[in-house]
Amino acid sequence: MSKYRVKVATDHLATKRQQIFNAFVKDIESGKLKVGERLPSINEFAEINNVGRDTIERAYKMLKEKGFVASSPSRGYFVMKKKKNTHLRVLLIFNKLSSFKKIVYYSFLEELGSKATVDLQIHHYSPKILKDILDANLGKYDYYVIMPHFFADADMDECVNVCKTIPPHELIILDKHLPQLGAYCKSVYQDFKGDIYDALRSLLDVVKKYERICLVFPKDIHHPKEIIEGVRLFCNEQKLLFSITDIAGIKKIRRSTMYIVIEEDDLAKLIKLVRTTSLTMGKEMGVISFNETVLKELLDISVITTDFDQMGRDAAHLVLQKECAQLKNPFQVIQRGSI
Repeated sequence: MSKYRVKVATDHLATKRQQIFNAFVKDIESGKLKVGERLPSINEFAEINNVGRDTIERAYKMLKEKGFVASSPSRGYFVMKKKKNTHLRVLLIFNKLSSFKKIVYYSFLEELGSKATVDLQIHHYSPKILKDILDANLGKYDYYVIMPHFFADADMDECVNVCKTIPPHELIILDKHLPQLGAYCKSVYQDFKGDIYDALRSLLDVVKKYERICLVFPKDIHHPKEIIEGVRLFCNEQKLLFSITDIAGIKKIRRSTMYIVIEEDDLAKLIKLVRTTSLTMGKEMGVISFNETVLKELLDISVITTDFDQMGRDAAHLVLQKECAQLKNPFQVIQRGSI
């Protein structure tokens, strides 16, 4: 083991510590490093690989915390046989907190039951904050479940590279599909463009009575741009006028227009505007809202919605069954009187 080498790419987004950790994990799980085999000492590794002692010490500490290696004063660090059926540790990283994220969170917890401990952190749409969270926590968890929604102007290559710092078998992507991570990335995702397009197609008999679709899309909230693409595609195919605005841009409600509203607060403001007119919702104008709530049912508002409860349960299933699968989350249309 004294000649063990790890290729450390200085231009790689992952820290040297993470690269050393990932390299050892790969060799341990592949059997290249056997149970009981000694790792090179920190000084040996530093000399062979030209890496600082502090970096190596932190990488070895990660390996020990994760249960890949043990240490003793007489033997140094050596590969340890991993215990089976141990209590799992999961780090769940959301982009933000919301009532819908809470549904995902609680269904995830319920499905895991007593088989796992879950910690929750928020990256606030920032790739840098996500990277900081991972830098502080890599090696401490069995699984990292991430919602990769970022600022509209975020560099997606950077976002993907941040996710790639996690060993592939420990990563689960939630809500948004990232094909750049490859076919072996576990995920439970929404097809934002396809889902909104299919939803509108299923409502074609109702929607065709309108001349225009107006998408109420907040400027300061970072919703997937694929939603815009799906609505635009539908409008182009059906020869409907299409416009995008935030709620502040709606000065009056337009006749023969169907409004698609993303945010709950915007829906309330839109309904308030409708009530200042003589127009009847569902006849002279229409409203569709994203994501089902009890209040929308009471207000007779049509919705297009994903199944957040199922999203959490499917993510938990990927953790417990250790499956490598990419699951499209169920999506449905609930037609009510507002259109």
